[in-house]
Parts: sequence; C-alpha cells; structure tokens
Amino acid sequence: MRTGGNEVTIPAVEAGLPADVLVPEGATGVVAFAHGSGSSRHSPRNVAVAQVLQRAGLATVLVDLLTPEEDRLDAVTAELRFDIGLLADRLAGIVDWLGTEVTLGRLPVGLFGASTGAAAALVAAAARPDRVAAVVSRGGRPDLAGAALSGVRAPTLLLVGGLDEEVITLNEQAAAALQAPHELRIVPGATHLFEEPGKLDQVADAAADWFATHLRVPA
Repeated sequence: MRTGGNEVTIPAVEAGLPADVLVPEGATGVVAFAHGSGSSRHSPRNVAVAQVLQRAGLATVLVDLLTPEEDRLDAVTAELRFDIGLLADRLAGIVDWLGTEVTLGRLPVGLFGASTGAAAALVAAAARPDRVAAVVSRGGRPDLAGAALSGVRAPTLLLVGGLDEEVITLNEQAAAALQAPHELRIVPGATHLFEEPGKLDQVADAAADWFATHLRVPA
C-alpha cells in the first residue's frame, strides 16, 4: 500500500483540484480530508492520520481545496484560506464526485477537517446530509461553520488539544449548536498541532474508531 496512492484531478465547482487517492482492498468507507489554512494535501499530520485510516480499511482522499493558481494567490494575500463558503462548496463537489466513481461510489463518506478545514467539512456535511455519514475535526474551528452547524446530521467527533484553551472554548460553543450526535474529546497535554510525542497517534486512532463505527457499507 503506497502512502500517496494515485494522483488524480477532481472536477469540483469548475475547478480541477489535485488529490491523492488510496483505496485499500476491501475498503469499508472513504474519508476525504480538508486541510487547514495555509496547508496542503501534503500536510504531514494529515498524511499520518490517513495512513492509520488506510490500515483500518478506509479509502482516503487527500485533496487541495484550492487550485495551484489560487494557492499561489493565497500564499500572498491569505484571502482564500478563510473563505469557508468556497472551501465547503469545493468539498461538497468532491463528495458528489465520489458518488460517481465506480470503486468509491458505493462507499459511505466521511470528512476529516483540520483547523478551518473542519468548518468547511461541517458546512459540506450539512449540504450533503444523505451522503456524508461521519465527520471528525482535528484542532478545528467548527465555530466558523456558523448557522450550518444546526443542519449537520452526520455524527461528529471534535478533537482538541488540552493545552489549546482558546480552541477548546470555540469547540464547546460549536458543540452546543450541533444537533447531530457528537462528542468533544480533549487530548490531554496536546497543543494545537498535536506535535507532542504520541498525541497525533491518539488523534488518528480516535478518528479511525469513529469512522469504523459510523461508516457502514450498505448491504
């Protein structure tokens, strides 16, 4: 099983988005990743989580939500990385694309969002309630999903570092607005990026368990 998988270009909302797709044999679900502000599909943290999900039998889609041209613009202006509506539309388009794929179309879909990508994942989940079966947020800003939070139907796991106090508060506010089944889980001793030894492993294991529980292939 190769880490990067097959590189493809996903047509989403009139934009060709580069993505790395890996489908393990007998996959029971597919998880699309929405990275945080200023990051990319090559984020070492998301790649590490994807590897754990792959070993758990889940297909993974590591995708850039901005085109290469938009990414170059954003690197200078930072104007797109916080455009949650744009990112969520792209992610919803990716969910639609997954439904058209021969190999992936039959699989239930999960979304894994980090930082601002968590908000985009929740908005996309609210927009595609019949397709998105579970959401996991890592050190996310789910509060930026705003009014869409009440429309989320997918079971949602919010993972936050115990030392990331401001983000804990923002996640508590978002959790209060969620009407879907959800859990806010604090990882003791972890900062925002879960860089401390073993902390990202805890995140990956928790995400794998959450998706394994909530992503079920229809009979």
